[in-house]
Amino acid sequence: MSDLLDILFTRTWWRYEPGSLSVYNEPYHWFNLAEAGAWFVFAALVARRHLIHRNGSIEWWYALAFVAFGFTDVIESQALTSWLIWIKLANLIALIWLRAVVMRRYYPQSKLY
Repeated sequence: MSDLLDILFTRTWWRYEPGSLSVYNEPYHWFNLAEAGAWFVFAALVARRHLIHRNGSIEWWYALAFVAFGFTDVIESQALTSWLIWIKLANLIALIWLRAVVMRRYYPQSKLY
């Protein structure tokens, strides 16, 4: 049972080791940082769109969810742990739900963001 709890909640699956000879180490680290940058750009685009159209405050939550997902990628660029995977999953579910609500409510004609 303790092994299952470890796998589900406390295990560290990967840790960044600068200078490691692993072919996986550096690309994974830098990919996560680049991905974080992309999430921050999406957050800025959503916030900008809200400032232009002044629709409901749910768009601020949508932008904040992108920021939070970006921060999880910054953390992941240093270490991937089980608890972080659960947080990323919860954040992804929130992003999908928020996107559906915002797009349906305010931008039914748009499909981009």
